[in-house]
Amino acid sequence: MRKLVESTFVTLDGVIGDPHVWGAPYWDEEHQGYGAKLLFGADALLLGRETYEGFAQVWPGRSGDPYTDRINGMPKYVASTTLKDADAWNGTLIQGDVAAAVAELKRQPGENILKFGTGSLDRTLIENRLVDEFHFWMFPTIAGGGDRLLDGLVDLTHLDLLETTRFKSGIIVLTYGLKP
Repeated sequence: MRKLVESTFVTLDGVIGDPHVWGAPYWDEEHQGYGAKLLFGADALLLGRETYEGFAQVWPGRSGDPYTDRINGMPKYVASTTLKDADAWNGTLIQGDVAAAVAELKRQPGENILKFGTGSLDRTLIENRLVDEFHFWMFPTIAGGGDRLLDGLVDLTHLDLLETTRFKSGIIVLTYGLKP
């Protein structure tokens, strides 16, 4: 069974919005290597509408390196209640029961499914115990305001720390799984 792996950038004060503003000074070779390991360990992306639309505006215009070519070539499964289609940029719109659709994707043969971004889709994924690993990239910065990590979750959820990865830049990736 495939694993669903979520990768999310977050500040010390829990902000996830606008990582290109507060995160860019910390992006280096270690950062790129870890990101490539996650991407090349997957053969599909799961995205919410906002992440899909943001990525689809930027990534298709890039090419020439293995990471970019990989992300552009991968199938993208998009969970949205407002999009009419996601045909652009190798997208497939998930309609109906998102939890059932993601569970079915996980049962299919293949590599991991990588999910970028954290938002309302996570409520469904966590409630249905579909995320196998969370990779929270803690950046050594305080944003002071913005969208917060896992805002809106109402149920208490306990996690197991699976691994800690520290970069010279000060980023610490905390890898968690759902507690049994």
